[in-house]
Amino acid sequence: MRKLKNQELNRMNVDEFKSSKKTPLIIVLDNIRSMHNVGSAFRTADSFRLEKIVLTGITAQPPHREINKTALGATESVAWEYYDKSLSAINHLKEEGYQIVSVEQVENSTPVNEFNPSSAKKYALVFGNEVYGVDQEVVRNSDLALEIPQFGTKHSLNVSVSIGIIVWDFFQKTNLRR
Repeated sequence: MRKLKNQELNRMNVDEFKSSKKTPLIIVLDNIRSMHNVGSAFRTADSFRLEKIVLTGITAQPPHREINKTALGATESVAWEYYDKSLSAINHLKEEGYQIVSVEQVENSTPVNEFNPSSAKKYALVFGNEVYGVDQEVVRNSDLALEIPQFGTKHSLNVSVSIGIIVWDFFQKTNLRR
């Protein structure tokens, strides 16, 4: 066994990525304070060829060198848009037919391992602030809340870790591999 060289991975270039068919999944970043977490979200979105990222509130916007440290160029490939208010973004996505899924610890949340997304639906996954989580108004206006089961002493995972877990779960459950 040997590690593959980058040129052996046969990855597409930015232009090919932009014109390719996307996974019908959107990440919404609700007031994320760390630019490294924003960059990580872009990198995950690129990895799974997601439709776009929606940035809201205090979430930093590209271009920014702190975002680029973890995005490693994914801000050039992944489409994104910005909304001043998270609720405005959610309402707009609902009008476009997206199911709004907050990833948050709330009453009656669904453990992600028990959720079966439909490949016929479009989803927008909302990830919240590192300290306060998803805004309560956004939770209230969501169609569903997913929770990642945890068994240790901590109450939460880093938002970039949560994004990776949830996006992979959706991706493999809906057989969206291209």
